[in-house]
Amino acid sequence: MSDQYERTTTTVTEPERVVVVRRNGSAGWWIAAIVAIVALVAVFFMVNNGGVSQDDLQAAREQGVADANLVAASESAQQAASSAATAAQQAASNAASATESAASAAAARTDQMIDSAAQAADEAVTTEPTN
Repeated sequence: MSDQYERTTTTVTEPERVVVVRRNGSAGWWIAAIVAIVALVAVFFMVNNGGVSQDDLQAAREQGVADANLVAASESAQQAASSAATAAQQAASNAASATESAASAAAARTDQMIDSAAQAADEAVTTEPTN
């Protein structure tokens, strides 16, 4: 029986212990302080040197009003042109209708005049002179 089983030996080792040591480094604080100082200096220069004067603001307002007036005038002109085109089209349609109506009336009057002339010719009496 002892030949059937193979003898194995297992050694059990304890797991290694890992220790993480954290150091309180001040490099991050130094970088944050330098960025803050640069931002403050930039704001200081923008306020003192790059500030916009009241005259510049007034000019910008006036330019904005002028641009708005130009846009409004352009829109009004476009609406007026559209209305004029519609009115011209309606006038042309009315003129065509009036011309057609006048032509029809003239044709009817001409037919009436032809009928009157034919009737007058039929009723005309010829007289011969007496000698």
